[in-house]
Amino acid sequence: MNLWSSKYTGSTKQIFNGSNPSSKFQTINSNHDLQLQNNVEGYSLGLSKQEQKFEQTKALIEKKNPGINKSDDSFHSQTQQAQGYQVNGLDLDTPKVLVADDHAASRMTVVALLAMEGYEVIEADSGSSAVELVAQKQPDLVLLDVMMPEMDGFEVCQLLKQNEHTRLIPVIFITALNDRRSRIRGIEVGADDFLSKPFDRVELAARVKSLVRQKRLNEDLDHAEQVLFSIARAIESRDPNTGDHCERLVKLGKAFGEYLNLSRNQIRDLMWGGYLHDIGKVGIPDAVLLKQGKLTPEEWEIMKQHVLIGEKICQPLRSMQGVVPIIRHHHEHWDGSGYPDGLKGDDIPYLAQIFQIIDIYDALTSERPYKKAFTKEEALLLISQETAKGWRNPKLMQQFADFIRSCKTQDF
Repeated sequence: MNLWSSKYTGSTKQIFNGSNPSSKFQTINSNHDLQLQNNVEGYSLGLSKQEQKFEQTKALIEKKNPGINKSDDSFHSQTQQAQGYQVNGLDLDTPKVLVADDHAASRMTVVALLAMEGYEVIEADSGSSAVELVAQKQPDLVLLDVMMPEMDGFEVCQLLKQNEHTRLIPVIFITALNDRRSRIRGIEVGADDFLSKPFDRVELAARVKSLVRQKRLNEDLDHAEQVLFSIARAIESRDPNTGDHCERLVKLGKAFGEYLNLSRNQIRDLMWGGYLHDIGKVGIPDAVLLKQGKLTPEEWEIMKQHVLIGEKICQPLRSMQGVVPIIRHHHEHWDGSGYPDGLKGDDIPYLAQIFQIIDIYDALTSERPYKKAFTKEEALLLISQETAKGWRNPKLMQQFADFIRSCKTQDF
């Protein structure tokens, strides 16, 4: 069972590469048996002497009987790994865990337990090497000691959580510090969990398993969102006449949302609506979408379908639930004459009411091949005329006009 190298050199190294999972559970030489025994005896992880003895005996039995039917939970997880390349029911890819601690003995103990659970383990002997290895290896989780020289665990965690490429990697602090101030500091820098020394091996395995699963779910969600935004940008690029319409809507939505004292989530939904409101146009034929001149009644019915197509695209994602009403209803009218549902007044979702005003305003103040760019006051006058016709929320329109006129330094 090749859990670690037999000599510590003081350098940072990867323990094993996972190329032959079954070999991890079937080859234990006498040197490694002795090292495991010394490790468990010399560095307590909260195990009783009876438990420690059980661990030693279990390793020796596994050496002599590699095919034995194991009933212990941790051994069961290893059998899963050997047979189905899974760790505790996780994805097919072996999860990678980075263990960062400047004390070799402490690292080796944690590495032994994680390797027995079937994880691919990477070691770092300092805070700076941990940051470098996270960038290189992109582990699924980081087990981080707090008290390290030069760069402590708090600094490492803060760097990882501030980086766009590593912010989703869970960080568990393993520390002997139990004071309230240290835990608050850990929460402030973005720690996902804490384990106090000495810790229980079952608790360690359970917390690592849970956070690795959550991390992979978050990554799937993050990737799905990025795909949607990429589709939205591709749609915008199909029509060169709109320029940076979506980017301007994001900026304007954020500013107006803050002016209205909306919640953080509402402002985020407005901003995402700037990118995704017309994503349904991916399903509209170019002959209709890019037609120069007025659409026929039949073509107009096709064009109106983009709000329904967009809703279907974004509906499956839970994080998009606040954006979906904007996508579907940003062409409704206050008097019920809009589409697709002919909603009236406050039956129209509030964020959709807000969005349609900023969408129209940006279209009016931007130059297009068929029109010049209107000034702020000209655009506000035209939207006010639409409001008088019954198309917009009068109170919201007045708030928007006040907001635009108050923006002396903003490019709106």
